[in-house]
Amino acid sequence: MTVLITGAAGLIGTILRERLDRPLRLLDVVEPPAAAPGESVEILPATSVTHLPALRFACEGVDAVIHLGGIPLEDRWEKILAVNIDGTRAVLEAARQAGVPRVILASSNHAVGFERRSQAPPEGLPADVPPKPDTYYGMSKAAMEALGSLYHSRYGMDVVCLRIGSCREQPFAASELPIWLSPDDMGRLAVAALDTPAPGFRIVWGVSRNTARWWSLAEGEAIGYHPADDSAAFAADVVPDDTTDDLLGADFCRRPLGEPFTL
Repeated sequence: MTVLITGAAGLIGTILRERLDRPLRLLDVVEPPAAAPGESVEILPATSVTHLPALRFACEGVDAVIHLGGIPLEDRWEKILAVNIDGTRAVLEAARQAGVPRVILASSNHAVGFERRSQAPPEGLPADVPPKPDTYYGMSKAAMEALGSLYHSRYGMDVVCLRIGSCREQPFAASELPIWLSPDDMGRLAVAALDTPAPGFRIVWGVSRNTARWWSLAEGEAIGYHPADDSAAFAADVVPDDTTDDLLGADFCRRPLGEPFTL
């Protein structure tokens, strides 16, 4: 299986490049590092995910697309619309034109940022709860999921949307302990989304098997995702912060809309 990864030079793209044992085709707005000796990787020229002809060329002959490219935090509406929404539509359309049967979309927990921990059922908040975005960024991820659903329903494309939590080597703050996704589990999740037979349209949490977790693992387990890591291993080392916020999106729910920021 040859896999095209958009946003391949970013954090999660780099994580997957190191963990997917199959031929990869890498695309980003900045050119990813060259292939290492023995690495089965094709580096494409730097291209925006908004450029449909280049995406159509990139999709030719691949078996699946993992779409990670986009603006990763809140930004001006015009940029979010152009890159995250129009870009996702361009990726899906390029995949359709090239006959790619499966696309994996990197959604976000911020697509449902106004969900409340206090209202989650005992088995955990289902991965496919309806959108409640907390920002323009979160709204773009909800739109991404809707576009994925459209391309599945209209064209029969298999689409798996990953509502990713906080993916990094280890959680930084105490409030990340419930939503942390380890790099190795990110790899396991991508493999499950790529290899599960005929998934149809799915939404799955991108989260590790954290002791503090309040998101359901059932939807991921249904496609063969069995996370192995637990943020509890880092609990003694994280920075103390506010862990009482009931809103899933926490501070994202209170930031001014359209105001860029960095974490």
